[in-house]
Amino acid sequence: SQCIQLFGFKTQFGGGRSSGFGLIYENLDKMKKFEPKYRLKRAGVGGEKVGAGRRAKKDTKNRRKKVRGKEKTKAAGGKK
Repeated sequence: SQCIQLFGFKTQFGGGRSSGFGLIYENLDKMKKFEPKYRLKRAGVGGEKVGAGRRAKKDTKNRRKKVRGKEKTKAAGGKK
């Protein structure tokens, strides 16, 4: 079940049916070799996501815009 990758689903007009694409690999090693990194992460096989999320980055950027000088580093959550 971990060697099956399903993706690219499209719903039919009116609902009731979906079509997509699937790949079945012989083993996990082959899947890791050929499958793109983002799909491995989506399946929970690749590495964990690192860094702050997109929303968190935007929030810190906008907090920094509101302050001046040395307070910018405090607003960014720099060294503690």
